[in-house]
Amino acid sequence: GWKDSKGRIWFCGRKSHRVITKNETLFTIPVEAIFNNHEKVFRSALAGVGPKHMQTPVMFIEPLSKINNKKAFIKELLTLAKSNPLTAGIEHIFIEKAFPVDIRHNSKIFREKLAGIARRKLKF
Repeated sequence: GWKDSKGRIWFCGRKSHRVITKNETLFTIPVEAIFNNHEKVFRSALAGVGPKHMQTPVMFIEPLSKINNKKAFIKELLTLAKSNPLTAGIEHIFIEKAFPVDIRHNSKIFREKLAGIARRKLKF
């Protein structure tokens, strides 16, 4: 996170969940907020694959309900990503029926497991 000129603290997510590319650092909370505002998205998760400080950002989307045309939905989400400077560099989006989460509280997403899925799908 960071502290602005008015002294307000802005929470951007866990430090360990940042995705550091060769050009920028992506933080989970602001990036995911863009996708979470889509009417068909239940929740989203940012993950990174590849070497540290040279990662490729990947978005995972858990839809509110079954998506019949995943290809069209992903295209729609990529257009959304390109429309915002925070997410313009995201080129890979995967749809998951349900995210791997900590059973004690359904909100803690295991991003490491999602990154493993992305590595296999992208052949990293």
